[in-house]
Amino acid sequence: MHTEPDPAVSATRDSVRTRRRWVRWTPLGVAFVVFLIDQYVKNWVVATLPEGESVPVLGEFLQWHFVRNPGAAFSMASGSTWIFTILASAVVVVIIWQIRQLGSRSWAIFLGLLLGGTLGNLFDRLTRAPGFPEGHVIDFIYTPWMMPAIYNIADIAIVSSMAIFVLVTLLGLPIDGSPRVRKGETDAADSDTTDHTAEQDPAGTDETPETEEPR
Repeated sequence: MHTEPDPAVSATRDSVRTRRRWVRWTPLGVAFVVFLIDQYVKNWVVATLPEGESVPVLGEFLQWHFVRNPGAAFSMASGSTWIFTILASAVVVVIIWQIRQLGSRSWAIFLGLLLGGTLGNLFDRLTRAPGFPEGHVIDFIYTPWMMPAIYNIADIAIVSSMAIFVLVTLLGLPIDGSPRVRKGETDAADSDTTDHTAEQDPAGTDETPETEEPR
């Protein structure tokens, strides 16, 4: 017997597919915007600011201080630039792979910021002096009141993505966008299962089979 599909169900499924399709494009769009802003500002820094000198913007609150960073944050491991190039490339591959199962906007924004920030610094390592694959990252934002490090737009995107990651993890939001199951709902479901089992076996399991006494 052939039954026609429910139009409401079909419409809901189409809506979910469309939403997930747009969600999967979100991290690529966010990453593209972050990457463009990061590289535009870095090119402006290289062309405009004196290297190694502080330029006050808001007094001690915010300063421009153009440096070329061969290592990681705080210029650590400055002699191992190629290692960070490999690690950043691996991160990009993992992020793109994770996009395939995206269904959550929050996770999409997290991955987009992380991808854009990683690509911004990776592009520096691949294209800037002294050359591929050991280029130095352009850092210029200096906030001495907050931290001694000098950083850039890509770093801000990466740190922001980590904050979002912590938030979605604490909230228990699944990456595929499926409804999260609260603890109370899980306990209620377990209780219903237990009650249903008890109804099927009202006598319990304490009965022992009668044995015939030996004659």
